[in-house]
Amino acid sequence: MGFIKRPYGITSDGVQVDEVTLTNASSMEVKIITYGGIVTSIRTPDRNGEIANVVLGFSSLQDYENPHPYFGAVAGRYANRIAKAKFILDGKTYTLAQNNGENSLHGGTKGLDRRVWTVEESTAGLALTYLSPDGEEGFPGNLVIKVVYSLNDENALQIDYTATTDTPTIINLTNHSYFNLAGEGSGSIENHHLMLNADTYLPVDASLIPTGEIAPVMGTPFDFLIAKAVGAEIRSSHPQMVIGHGYDHNFILNRADNQSLVLAAQLSEPKSGRVLDVLTTEPGIQFYSGDFLTGELIGSSRNIYRQSDGLCLETQHFPDSPNQPHFPSTELRPGNIYQSTTIFKFSVSQTEA
Repeated sequence: MGFIKRPYGITSDGVQVDEVTLTNASSMEVKIITYGGIVTSIRTPDRNGEIANVVLGFSSLQDYENPHPYFGAVAGRYANRIAKAKFILDGKTYTLAQNNGENSLHGGTKGLDRRVWTVEESTAGLALTYLSPDGEEGFPGNLVIKVVYSLNDENALQIDYTATTDTPTIINLTNHSYFNLAGEGSGSIENHHLMLNADTYLPVDASLIPTGEIAPVMGTPFDFLIAKAVGAEIRSSHPQMVIGHGYDHNFILNRADNQSLVLAAQLSEPKSGRVLDVLTTEPGIQFYSGDFLTGELIGSSRNIYRQSDGLCLETQHFPDSPNQPHFPSTELRPGNIYQSTTIFKFSVSQTEA
């Protein structure tokens, strides 16, 4: 694996940000910056060997510092939403920033996506570390986080997360890349075909907080057990589709245990032949179809990002788990280690669907 580090820019408050480029022997290239641990580019070949960037993002640090929908970033300390920006742990109530209506989203006003991480030596690839101090964004505990990005010659980008704390806390980390396998800036992902390995999903209320119900996907627009076009039912009048303006829901992965890697999703784009397999140790995956992209952002190709120009497959624990005891726990206690792995594996299909 090739590894090149270079200066990327200076933040508005004067902090140096670096860019690391990972390459392999199969013509794949991944760029990551130390600001937010953001994956700014994934360049991979199509069935004809043509290379294109398949994730949405920007071409400058200043654009990433401006408000944006978490393009490529490490989301946390708690990815996704916490209802009313509050949770109780060991009898104590913790209050977080309300940055998504009355809820907390992706770690608050200045989550991990807006922190500058430190590059640490690693034989596996790029290791980024960050100490989130006790009380940052309202979360308890000094949380030491490491995220390792590695790229092999089979075009698999692996992301390994670990964390420790000195005080009981909660944690839920994910990568928030927006994929378009036809190429960044090429238009809608509605013709992509998606399979989700999930018999059930979590319905949400009007503020996109899970109601607590675990609902079957069968007979609904949420049934992706057999691959179908993302846009096949995206305009359905199903109440959950109306609430989410499309898909913005957590799917409960089918798995035999709570720690092994399982295939969570497979995404394919017929014309290019590019295929993305997502494997994870997490219990859920948030499928977001990019329906809140409003045409106000200009991406790295200098094209405007409009509704459904990219989609997210965020491997994670469930939204609002700290307030819903029947969901898998997101608590982390001193002496324990948070560990999570997700693999984004790219390949090509030789026949056009």
